[in-house]
Amino acid sequence: MPDAPIDPTSPRSYPPDMESRVAVLEQIAHSTSAALDRLERRMDAMSSEFRGAIDRLTTEHRADFRWLVGIMLAGFGTLIGMMAGLLGVMAHGFHWL
Repeated sequence: MPDAPIDPTSPRSYPPDMESRVAVLEQIAHSTSAALDRLERRMDAMSSEFRGAIDRLTTEHRADFRWLVGIMLAGFGTLIGMMAGLLGVMAHGFHWL
């Protein structure tokens, strides 16, 4: 909306320092707008960095999970082998076979 022109010849219905007050308010609005633009750019940058960090963390967790499952399966296989050996020794000792 364009500003309404002020006719200097007509009697004013507002205080004489009103124009300076409005100018200050316009400057505040302009600086606030600039600050919001800077904050928006920073938030966008932080958002992309955060997404990248989450992607890296997800990849690391997948690798750790696979490593843990491999260790558990190897341990379980070793335990089964040990029990089979123990049962074989017991079967031989008790003359089951």
